[in-house]
Amino acid sequence: MSDTIAAARASLATHGRTFALASLALPADARDDAAIVYAFCRAADDAIDDRKDPAELAAMRAELLGHEAPRPLINAFLEIVYRRNVPVGAALELLDGVGSDVGAVRIADEAALIRYAHAVAGTVGLMMAPLLGARDPRAAEPAAELGLAMQLTNIARDVGEDAKNDRVYLPATWLAEEGVLSDFVVSGRARPDGVHRVVLRLLDRADVHYRRGEAGLRYLPLRARISIAIASRVYRAIGGVVRRKGVLALQERAVVSPLGRLWHAAQGAIVGLFNGEPTWVTA
Repeated sequence: MSDTIAAARASLATHGRTFALASLALPADARDDAAIVYAFCRAADDAIDDRKDPAELAAMRAELLGHEAPRPLINAFLEIVYRRNVPVGAALELLDGVGSDVGAVRIADEAALIRYAHAVAGTVGLMMAPLLGARDPRAAEPAAELGLAMQLTNIARDVGEDAKNDRVYLPATWLAEEGVLSDFVVSGRARPDGVHRVVLRLLDRADVHYRRGEAGLRYLPLRARISIAIASRVYRAIGGVVRRKGVLALQERAVVSPLGRLWHAAQGAIVGLFNGEPTWVTA
C-alpha cells in the first residue's frame, strides 16, 4: 500500500465516518479510489478552513491542469481521473466553490445557496458516479443532487459553528422573512426560534434533493448502489437529529448515535439492494 493511499484511508476514517461506513460495501479498489477523492476534497477544505490559504487552492488547480508537477495526492487523484473517467472539470469547480469561503460569507438567496452547494458538494457526486461504475450519462444529475443534499444537511447542522467563523449560509431572504439579519446570526442577536425555522426549511429542501439523488441509484452497480444508499440514509439522519433538538441544535452539534447509524445504514442497504435494474451487476 502506498503512503498516499494509507493517508487517504486514515483521513476518511477520522473525518468522514459516514462515508467510511458506506465504503465498506465497495470492492477494495473502488474503496481506495473513493478515499483518494475524499482526501482531495478534504485537502481543499482544510486549505481554507484550517490554514486560510487560498494559494494552496491555486497550487492544486495548477497541478490538476498540468501547469505544475503534481504532488503525491494530486498525482493519485489524476490517476483516478484518467482510469475512471472522472470529470476533472468538477474538481476545478469544487476548488472555486471552496475558494468562495475565504473571508466573511453571506448567502443572498436560495439560488445562491444552491449554486454554492452544487459547487462544493454536487461536484463530488459528479466525480463519484463514474468512479463507482455508473456508465449511463443520466446518472450525473442525481449524483449531483445527492451531494447537494448532503451539503444542505451540513449547513443545517453547522449554523452555530459557521457563525463563529463569520459565515452564514442560510439565505438572507429566508432569514428576513423571520425578521432576522444575517449579521445577527453572527453576533448572536438573532432570535433562535426564527433561525431554527429557517433551518427546518433548509432541511425540507434537502429532503427534496435526497429523493432526487436516490432516484439515480438504479444507474449504479449493486455494491456501489448499496454503499451510496447507506451514505444517503445515514447522512440524512443528521437532519432528523437537528429537527428533534430544536433550537439547541444551534449551539450543540447534531450527531447520530452509533446505534442510529447502524439502523439507518441497514435501511440504506435495503434501499440499495432493491432499488436497482433487473440485471444485478456486482462489480
